[in-house]
Amino acid sequence: MDRRKILLVLAAVIAALGTLLVFLYVQGADDRAKEDIEAVDVLQAVEDIDAGENFDDAVTAGKIKTVEVPKDQILPGAQADTQSLSGLRATTRLFAGEQVTSNKFGSGAVESGTLAIPEGLMAISVNLTDPARVAGFVNPGSEVTIFFTEEIDNNQPEYTATLLQRVLVLGVGTTSTITTTSTNESGESVTEELPRTLMTLAVTQEQATRIIFGSHDGELAFGLLNEDSEVDNGPVVKQDNFLPGPADDPHRRQGS
Repeated sequence: MDRRKILLVLAAVIAALGTLLVFLYVQGADDRAKEDIEAVDVLQAVEDIDAGENFDDAVTAGKIKTVEVPKDQILPGAQADTQSLSGLRATTRLFAGEQVTSNKFGSGAVESGTLAIPEGLMAISVNLTDPARVAGFVNPGSEVTIFFTEEIDNNQPEYTATLLQRVLVLGVGTTSTITTTSTNESGESVTEELPRTLMTLAVTQEQATRIIFGSHDGELAFGLLNEDSEVDNGPVVKQDNFLPGPADDPHRRQGS
């Protein structure tokens, strides 16, 4: 076989390989597109559900149905069955057509206007910066620990302590920008703009007074909890004890 024939054969092989690769790519893209539009069963409110309404009652009344939704349109926390939310109540109003998500339901809530307040408690709101509210990961139904930092001159912390161990979040409100002015070490005024978001909590009267006082006297911050989080009153951390000692360092305890 002369050189020209060899080149023609190689060109044909390369063309065939290229065609095969294009076919495989198109086939894979088609499969991915089909996967994205694949229908998945989720629970959906087919009628409005009021804040405080019992989930089981809403199911019995036919307000919640199983519908098929494209896979790429499923919301975080969307529910596919009625078991996980059984016994809970809506923490906010759900409108017809909404997917039923876990962050819209909590325990022991009763209706009060459009806000679900657990029986025996009251609702208050505090204004927090993004870092203080765990960068937006706190949602209605979340439980949080509240920390308090007492500040002295020049916004220097005097101490930080655990104010409340476990508090239910009822709602997350609007975000606004707060302008603050402080003095740096050189005596110059520094202006800073921070976004703050209203966070609504379910608390007792005593807890409410502590939170309101703390919000005026210093800075509040949340710690996001799950059902397995361990939290207690904890230490009061000051300038002279905020660095961990040997007994507080897990790496030193393990000898690493």
